[in-house]
Amino acid sequence: MLSDKILNAGSIAVVGASKTVTKRGYQAIRILLEEKYEGRIYPVNPKLESLFGLPCYPKVSAIPDPVDLALITTPAATLPAVLEDCGKKGVAGAVIIAGGFGELGEAGRELERKMVEVARKYHIRLIGPNTSGMINMHKHLNLVGLRDAPAGNIALISQSGNMALTMITEAKVKSRIGFSYYVGVGNEADISFHEYLEFFEKDPNTSAILMYVEGMRNGRKFLQQAYQTTRKKPIVLLKSGRSAIGQRSAGSHTGALAGMSEVARTAFKRAGIVVVENSDELLPCAEALANLPPIKNNNVAILADGGGHATIGSDELSDLKVNLPDLSDKTKEKLKAILPAAASVANPVDVAGGADDNPVVLAQCARILLHDPNIGGVLVVGLFGGYSIRFSESLAFAEEDAAHQFGKLVRETGKPIIMHSLYNFAKPHSLDLLRYYGIPVFDSLELSCKAIGVLAEYGGYLRGYKSKVKFVFNMGAKAKARGQAILHQAREEGRRALLEHEAKELISMHFGSPCRDQLAGSPDEAVEWAEKFEEPVVMKIVSPDILHKSEAGGVRLNLKKPAEIKRAYKEIVANAKAFNPEADIRGVLVAPMAGDGLEIIIGTKLDDQFGPVIMFGIGGIMVEVLKDVVFRVLPISPYSAKNMINEIKSVKLLDGFRGQPPADRKAVKRLLLTVSEIIGSYPEIQELDLNPVIAHEEGLSVVDARIILKP
Repeated sequence: MLSDKILNAGSIAVVGASKTVTKRGYQAIRILLEEKYEGRIYPVNPKLESLFGLPCYPKVSAIPDPVDLALITTPAATLPAVLEDCGKKGVAGAVIIAGGFGELGEAGRELERKMVEVARKYHIRLIGPNTSGMINMHKHLNLVGLRDAPAGNIALISQSGNMALTMITEAKVKSRIGFSYYVGVGNEADISFHEYLEFFEKDPNTSAILMYVEGMRNGRKFLQQAYQTTRKKPIVLLKSGRSAIGQRSAGSHTGALAGMSEVARTAFKRAGIVVVENSDELLPCAEALANLPPIKNNNVAILADGGGHATIGSDELSDLKVNLPDLSDKTKEKLKAILPAAASVANPVDVAGGADDNPVVLAQCARILLHDPNIGGVLVVGLFGGYSIRFSESLAFAEEDAAHQFGKLVRETGKPIIMHSLYNFAKPHSLDLLRYYGIPVFDSLELSCKAIGVLAEYGGYLRGYKSKVKFVFNMGAKAKARGQAILHQAREEGRRALLEHEAKELISMHFGSPCRDQLAGSPDEAVEWAEKFEEPVVMKIVSPDILHKSEAGGVRLNLKKPAEIKRAYKEIVANAKAFNPEADIRGVLVAPMAGDGLEIIIGTKLDDQFGPVIMFGIGGIMVEVLKDVVFRVLPISPYSAKNMINEIKSVKLLDGFRGQPPADRKAVKRLLLTVSEIIGSYPEIQELDLNPVIAHEEGLSVVDARIILKP
């Protein structure tokens, strides 16, 4: 875990202290003094004697007192030497403002490597480089220079200074929203995302974590830590960058189809992280999760004072997969007793003007709804906060009374309320009272729905937490001796790809069924193998130098008679030699033709950020046309495998379509889990590609298999 001396530093050395107003070394010290930082400040500049009345020191090692943290504002090239000096002083951490490191190419990467090498030599932890800094709001430790950042209970982690500025500026204009910390991660050269999560999970001033992420150096460790953190504190994350995963390997369907945004999104959600798609959703979602209890049953009631808002809210929540259940008869009777005859007491509830002369009626309705055991939360939409503006100033006291009742209801029932108000812009006291109780208020109906939607999403995750995977491979999944021998043989021969029959044998071994494919070294041997099968056979060239067999004329289908099998063998070998005269030809694979069924694809790839990733979808020649595939970071659980199958758009094809028999879902699920086991058992594997796999009514057939090893 991060040392407390870094994010809660009791003393700061500002390296590069300056009298130039526009310099970071001037601004940082000024803000620390203005905001009454509780610790000691040591300006460092060999050319200055004092700054802001503080004595300046020529270097950090010359400071007579202990130094917890160094804010280094000098150019990139100076960093190795400056850190060497900090190390001699025993500094625990450093915030590196300068850019010009790994983001600028090979020379920058080399400089970054040297800088990190020095830091590790002296056990100095680095924030950055290329960071806007960090702020500890409650300790007034402001190393960003942004004035009046509001203190609160949300920790902000961002790889963009501008995004952080957006969040902090937005929070300034909303009462009772603020931050416990802000950390600009920068290049993540040393301290990684997962370490910040671990720190904020234990921080008593933090109730929720808000993140803007562009890329991660160790995505798998982040997922492992997030899996632990989200049990205790919610995380809201926006991931930018919708590029493809890593480099696309030639011939790999998985590599060509796996989009980073899709892989990251599913991985984050499996770890319990609330993923948002738009920047304007970040703060509202974080505010709701930081201050309100999650919804325990995915059921929400809408309480409205107009039909239009109720209808739009219903549509939005439906899109977010939040239930709007029917209210119990008992609940409906209680609502009818206090509402006019024109009111609708279905869900959504429309008070139909019943609160126009007494806004307390809305709080009374909310009480009835929240005491319905089938309702997990309430979304109030419409005019609240504006009754005194629209109808009579005398209603202001009633609205304030209602606000107190709303707040007490949340505490009393342990269920959330989200408020949408057309009059949020006017900042009436009643809405400020709601925020005092932790009830968010939004003027956007869509954001209001999103906020209550994430409370339902997070509650759903906590309910199903035990069925999730910790992103750690099961150490019980062990490699088999024969499997190790197959991979060893390929290495011995200098190959990076298994031959098809080797790949199929490895898969069959873990799947628990015999591999029926056989390698023939002559036309007569091909006939011998074919006669052992009842079905017609398929024949394929086997050569480490020919991966695309069809292009080389190395495939023949639906063969049965001995004469045509012998002829096919000779033609396949001749075609292969003509395609590549230097090819190492091992023989011809003879396998029974697969029966009818649905073609699917299963593949894996190593992602630069998250490690092994698995893909599942509709396969065969249609895979790159339909691109109907889903992804998961490995390993997967039986629950995840089932969800992968259900999430493809063409899932109905597995149930049989237009007279076709259904596919064996259990066998497909078992193959997905088998692939997960194989990748966990043999770390030498870089990619695995099964396409197509024929899913029959009973069982399945792996028609083509490719396994590529790491260099």
